[in-house]
Amino acid sequence: MSTKLNKREIEKFSRQIILKNIGALGQRKIREAKVLIIGMGGLGCPAAEFLTRSGIGTLGIVDHDKVSLSNIHRQTLYTEKNVNKSKVKIAKKKLNEINPKTKINIFNYKLNKIKFNKIIKNYDYIIDGTDNFESKFLINDISLDYKKFLVVGAISKFDGHIFSFDFKNKNSPSLRDFYQEEVVTDEVLNCEYDGILGTVAGIVGTIQANEILKKILNIGENLNGFILILNLLNLNIRKIKLKKRK
Repeated sequence: MSTKLNKREIEKFSRQIILKNIGALGQRKIREAKVLIIGMGGLGCPAAEFLTRSGIGTLGIVDHDKVSLSNIHRQTLYTEKNVNKSKVKIAKKKLNEINPKTKINIFNYKLNKIKFNKIIKNYDYIIDGTDNFESKFLINDISLDYKKFLVVGAISKFDGHIFSFDFKNKNSPSLRDFYQEEVVTDEVLNCEYDGILGTVAGIVGTIQANEILKKILNIGENLNGFILILNLLNLNIRKIKLKKRK
């Protein structure tokens, strides 16, 4: 692990460092971590922001879209003056203002199998913030191949699903054990079809970042083997065990 924290880092992250589960060693682990976020929308924005604020060392962000006016109510890194501009370029600028020490790598393209195979090897932790199941299954399958730690989020209306998969564990289930590709459609948990309350996206994206930080620090319990289901209209929260299909 690299050098000790300097005086500025100790002050900046003092409210984290003071936690007995983190300390200076934990903060250095955060600084050394490399996280890839796919999709810089309603989930990716808060996840990227809080990871950057936590002091993450390297952050890769993937998205080919430009900011639209309808994005702004839930995609927290953008404002109206960013409309029609590249999401990843705007996000990098905002994140660099939050923490100049976080290295932000941008990938301004639509992810496919070849491109994902090329970049995933450079990251230890993956966040899926996409909104279609073609992308979700691609991210799931390649993360499984490379034995990465993957956190998946999905949102619609007032509802959210969060999964964590630790693919270093050969007994870990995967996204395919919950969603069957042959029957699922993009109308399932997709805010483009059914709408979304902006705060729901913020909550789910923040939980995804929280799962990553816990894994980096090796503290608490993660969702590996479970799905966390949130209904934020009626405050119904369920945690359901996933079984690996043969």
